[in-house]
Amino acid sequence: MPLKAKILNPTIAGRTAKMSTQAPIPKEEPGDNPDDVLFNSLYGVRVIELNRPKKLNSLNGSMARKIIPRLKEWEKSQLASVVVMAGVGEKAFCAGGDVAALAKNNKKGPEGQEGSKAYFGLEYQLDHLIATYPKPYIAYMDGITMGGGVGLSVHAPIRVATERTVFAMPETTIGFFPDVGGSFFLSRLEGEIGTYLALTSSRLQGVNTLYAGIATHYIHSSSLGALTARLGELVFKDYASMEEKLALIDATIEEFGTGLPHDEPMLLAGKLRAAIDRCFRHNTVEEIIAALKEEVKSGRRLEKEEVKGEWASDTLKALSEKSPTSLKVALRQLRLGKGWGISETFQREYHIASRFMSHPDFVN
Repeated sequence: MPLKAKILNPTIAGRTAKMSTQAPIPKEEPGDNPDDVLFNSLYGVRVIELNRPKKLNSLNGSMARKIIPRLKEWEKSQLASVVVMAGVGEKAFCAGGDVAALAKNNKKGPEGQEGSKAYFGLEYQLDHLIATYPKPYIAYMDGITMGGGVGLSVHAPIRVATERTVFAMPETTIGFFPDVGGSFFLSRLEGEIGTYLALTSSRLQGVNTLYAGIATHYIHSSSLGALTARLGELVFKDYASMEEKLALIDATIEEFGTGLPHDEPMLLAGKLRAAIDRCFRHNTVEEIIAALKEEVKSGRRLEKEEVKGEWASDTLKALSEKSPTSLKVALRQLRLGKGWGISETFQREYHIASRFMSHPDFVN
């Protein structure tokens, strides 16, 4: 669990405490949908279900204002041992933030943009709380897990993918940047996988999220209900450390493993992985584009059945369709993000997000 290992680093934990105590606990507002998040209990397990299936469970302020207080409540409760985050329906865990609502807000001018900034502050507060949560937190990445949905899952110590998982950070496509802690977790993936995913908005499906280090476990979606019930049976010793609790949860999840699918080869590996590292190791977008053009010129073929077409030329085309500003910001944030703790990450990303709300490329 490489990402959580970084988050639990004592040095980082010391820096994160300040942010979490300063942020006030939000309260529900008039007009909030009372049913967009469902909360359930099963013995020691507390389940949060995002309940906007028609919107692919896209996160909005109403949902965040419900989840944060409940997480803080469970943090203090001796009856709550494990938290599970899931999405209602078979299509999506969470497809991201409600971008349409943000774009509508921003068209109202400075006042609307302030509302959008407030949303990002709330979203990042929730993501930071998840990243520093003192109890085991498990994310079921079942279905579409993109953008804001990544923020609700990738900072968890246990991240369960299924055959229906579709992961992406599509922000450069909408004139934004890979936020929700992307500076932290993308920059810490192996090689230049994070840079590649951030700039191209490429998707990973199913078990390939496990191979890339985004998910920590892979099971079939039909086993999630039984897994939740099994987690409810777990009893932790009073003096058990977080590591001991996570080890027990890990062993429990393994009970539901049926092996990795033989018909889904590792995508970001071999010659493709070497090409990604070779082209995306540079510190400017111009150098990355030049490296991709050199790949095309050299005529290198990846010779992998799962790679359709010419990878370098396809990647060049994909980058040409992204916001130039987004590409430059994304690359810079990843290079700097390697040296940021989780708290500094969200603070800096909030300032970047605020600037983007008045930028003409955002959702245009």
